[in-house]
Amino acid sequence: MSRRHSPDPSPDPARFPSRAASPPLPDPGAKRREIAMFLVLAVVIWPILSVAVVGGYGFLVWMSQLIMGPPGPPPV
Repeated sequence: MSRRHSPDPSPDPARFPSRAASPPLPDPGAKRREIAMFLVLAVVIWPILSVAVVGGYGFLVWMSQLIMGPPGPPPV
């Protein structure tokens, strides 16, 4: 005699409430890590990134003026 249905690996939570999947417990250090990561981003990464972007733009303008000449009207 063959079985028509394979056994379900996950129990029905309505029939077995004690076997229902419980939500994971919150990590006690997650809040501290989130605050530390925010401070690293706000105090270290963003200032360095902003200086690099402004410096890169200034370098781009400087190199373009070396190649194309200074801005302004052409000499008469």
